[in-house]
Amino acid sequence: MGCSAPPDQIGKLDLVKWRTDRGGCTGVRTSLVDDFKAVRQELKGKSSNEIGQILGRPDSEQLDDRNQKFYIYFLEKGPHCQDPKVKTGSRSVALRISAIGLVTEITFQNGRP
Repeated sequence: MGCSAPPDQIGKLDLVKWRTDRGGCTGVRTSLVDDFKAVRQELKGKSSNEIGQILGRPDSEQLDDRNQKFYIYFLEKGPHCQDPKVKTGSRSVALRISAIGLVTEITFQNGRP
């Protein structure tokens, strides 16, 4: 990817819409969940830098053991829209980033993993 512009689409997933709905707070990401699920295998193995370009800055980052971390993107509006530090049960997708900076797992859950 390098210094090129981020892609507008992967499969049917509209990345422009995804990136503009920070925190899922405008409700756009809810309509994109099925398209995201369809391309999630394509996101595995990408670097954390590539993910940042493709999906935009994560809504939340969580450190895990063994130098791993999660990039969390919320899929729907919730209390995190007013205060990013507050605990939320809103649906989210988490991308596990390995110690070498690659996506190894993508999970869907309520709140943060």
